Amino acid sequence: MGIPLKWGRRLLIVALTLLVTSCSGKDDTVVLKLGHALDTGASVHKGMVYMAERLALYSNGKMKIEIYPSGQLGSERQLVELLQIGSLAMTKVSSSPLESFVPEMKVFSLPYVFENQAHFKRVLDSEVGKALLLSPEKVRLRGMGYYDAGSRSFYTTDRPVRSPADLKGLKIRVQKSQTSVDMIAAMGGAATPISWGELYTALQQGVVDGAENNPPSLYDSRQYEVSKFYSLDEHTFVPDILLMSLHIWNNLDAQQQEWLQKAADDSVKFQGELWQQASDDALKAIEASGVEIIRPDKKPFMDAVVDMKAAYRGTPVGDTLEAIKDL
Repeated sequence: MGIPLKWGRRLLIVALTLLVTSCSGKDDTVVLKLGHALDTGASVHKGMVYMAERLALYSNGKMKIEIYPSGQLGSERQLVELLQIGSLAMTKVSSSPLESFVPEMKVFSLPYVFENQAHFKRVLDSEVGKALLLSPEKVRLRGMGYYDAGSRSFYTTDRPVRSPADLKGLKIRVQKSQTSVDMIAAMGGAATPISWGELYTALQQGVVDGAENNPPSLYDSRQYEVSKFYSLDEHTFVPDILLMSLHIWNNLDAQQQEWLQKAADDSVKFQGELWQQASDDALKAIEASGVEIIRPDKKPFMDAVVDMKAAYRGTPVGDTLEAIKDL
């Protein structure tokens, strides 16, 4: 995936700043710089802080992670491209926009692939999940682990969504994922990719009529303030992925790689525990604010996307879907 010229100058400046210090410090301590776009209250950020602590412990201070949250080093896509050129060590990315780099990631953006949360977890821990995690290596990225981002559901400003028919005529914000765009179209809505940082205003001003995300994201972004309805159709389980520059990973020795992967695994487990509590608390707070929580019959939503999913038969994505059914 090429680097857009419109922000190439900024990328060059950031790259030059990070390049010298992304791997090694003055005292021979290996310093890994990690940038992400979330705020410091997010469970993923807290998981990353825990990873840094564990890595320092495992390495006896020989390795260190420096974390730059809240988009300090660029957008999600920009951070991924910094990883590709080896100018940043680590980042977090949702698997949906990652599909523009790695087509296999479309599996996570397809609706109703997983029966429930337990099935989703089973898939991530399986050989299928491990293969998907490592699939970005062909674009110079190494998957280190899956962070829990729950399930995504629709929230709207003026009209409740109780069935796919209610999406007709509605502009629904989606991530920059063609699969997500296709899903909304199959359900009858009009998909509108908008950056996360612009979404509150877009909802407030009627640029879009709704969006789809998990409870903590809806709550932490305060978008519930401009949304009257939250329909828990749980159409997708889209994990966040902890990514590392393959170039920087390959420059670590075997012991350093072992320490880092172990710290990443600890981080994933820690974040998963935080996530479940955060999700439960967010949903209660959203409902307490006056937002109507709807728990619709999921079957009409599933029926609406049957043809969309069937179109992948005979493709690598379709083969992965079949493998997932058996897990």
